Amino acid sequence: MNNKWILFALLFCSLPLLAWGPKGHRIIAQVAYDHMTPRATKYVDAILGQHGLVYWAAWPDEIRSDTIYPDRYDWHYQDMPANLSDSAVWALWMSDLNADGRMSTAVGDLQKELGKQRSNRDALIFLAHIMGDMFCPMHMAHVEDKGGNLVAMTWFGQPTNLHRVWDENLIESRGFSYTEFATMLTDTYGAETKDILNESWQDVVLGTYHMTSDIYAYQQHFDGNTYHYIWHWKTPLERQLYRAGIWLARVLNEMYR
Repeated sequence: MNNKWILFALLFCSLPLLAWGPKGHRIIAQVAYDHMTPRATKYVDAILGQHGLVYWAAWPDEIRSDTIYPDRYDWHYQDMPANLSDSAVWALWMSDLNADGRMSTAVGDLQKELGKQRSNRDALIFLAHIMGDMFCPMHMAHVEDKGGNLVAMTWFGQPTNLHRVWDENLIESRGFSYTEFATMLTDTYGAETKDILNESWQDVVLGTYHMTSDIYAYQQHFDGNTYHYIWHWKTPLERQLYRAGIWLARVLNEMYR
């Protein structure tokens, strides 16, 4: 292969990928939709159409290469240095300094936009999407390796990277549709809903950062067996998706009372 094309392939593989992938965002939105109050559901459906929260969940990723919102590319992630203390992680999140990405700023700005105009369609879609990104470990991963994009992996014999594994491969490996996945999550983790609703924003940020740290630590002794990887991360992945859906429902229920 020509060296020019090898370089192109390497650069392509290192680019930031879509958070959770379309299916992951639809799973989160479906869990949220199933846990919204009737009043919040009525408001959101009036803005996005019935089940529109689910149907539009991946739209902010779909337009990332468009010029419609050129300033929102880095809203989807907030990579941080490795080995930070909890206080340092939270300070970084709150200050948005020395971090790669503007996810924390985006969430706050979108809530303000919707506080001024609750029918702001694009702001609602972006909020639902970015809220999902907050729970994706590789969207709060290490700035040193571009959020896991530079961490090479093999997935069933095919070259990939750590970022893509968490955005898409793990979810797709389960073989569920997004509706089946959302139903399974509620059936399996529904008993944890009350505890999730008692979490703080700080719990969310630190929880994702800690999970990211665990993923990096696991890489150090991963045996390369894809089935082992899927089995090891099955429950943490499911819990993170369910938490994301419940948190999205919580935010929307509070906003559209």
